[in-house]
Amino acid sequence: MAPSDINEIYISSSPHYKSKSSTQKTMLTVIISMLPIVIASIVIFGFAALEVVLTSVISCVVFEAAFQKLTKKTIRINDLSAVVTGLMLACVLPAGAPVWETILGSLVAIVVAKEFFGGLGSNVFNPALIGRAFMFVSFPVAMGSAWLQPGTDVVSGATVLSQLKAGTSVVATKSTYLQFLLGNRAGCLGETSIALILLAFIVLTALKIIDWRAPVAMVLTVAIGTIIAGGDVILALLSGGLLFGAVFMVTDYATTPVTKKGRLIFGFGAGLITFLIRQFGSYPEGVMFSILIMNAVAPFLNNLMSRKYGYEKDNKTPRMVQKSSKKDTK
Repeated sequence: MAPSDINEIYISSSPHYKSKSSTQKTMLTVIISMLPIVIASIVIFGFAALEVVLTSVISCVVFEAAFQKLTKKTIRINDLSAVVTGLMLACVLPAGAPVWETILGSLVAIVVAKEFFGGLGSNVFNPALIGRAFMFVSFPVAMGSAWLQPGTDVVSGATVLSQLKAGTSVVATKSTYLQFLLGNRAGCLGETSIALILLAFIVLTALKIIDWRAPVAMVLTVAIGTIIAGGDVILALLSGGLLFGAVFMVTDYATTPVTKKGRLIFGFGAGLITFLIRQFGSYPEGVMFSILIMNAVAPFLNNLMSRKYGYEKDNKTPRMVQKSSKKDTK
């Protein structure tokens, strides 16, 4: 092997920003913020939830390491991104999801949605949602009927959103809202305990791991749409995967806009599509579809509202370019 092949020099374009943070630390923080939600789902649904979580996480880590080994790339499972993808995929699945289907969903999430696009940071769509979308389309019966009643092994055929879509009246009381807030209802693992999702949002925002604009814009859009349609806004916010998707999915670094205005538009679009699907679509929930659609729009928003580097907050003149004076022009 020639010396030039060994001592390769990798050059990246400016700007260069040095930070004490790292991918591993960021992912670890996200994992820690998700652990209470995962633990709560295991407490609520029992061993079935634990089985889904372990299957998803282990499969994602194994598939990422195997693909990188097969393609002769550096194995980077220590950055913990595969663990985050596995946890997120598990959180958007019902507790009754079959093991083999979860493994296939993990394969699509890691290999197709992430590694085929170049790995971490290069993916266009959220890997966990692509994995869920594959399972949703390929196994609609299992994905639509694998809901478990909290504290039992009884399979429930419908969630709250499914009942509302079918025209079944749902009696919403303060007790009902409290149960939804704490997670005492059928649903995906990550969408049950709303209180823990809100806690994760506060922690991640305070640590500046996520930006508040896209989540808040998404939730407010759904709330306003529900009020206009004459629905129960509290029930709309507490049911389904709206808040989990808003906190953990629309804040993904690689698949959302980089500018503040872009994130607001991204959140608004995701919220609007979610509301329209819930209100007029054939599916009871629209969070997955709305975020994936807006993932495709994100590059356009980045081009439309590009971020300018090297500018002071109160001055649009680049720092490295000095203003010319009258003496200089003479």
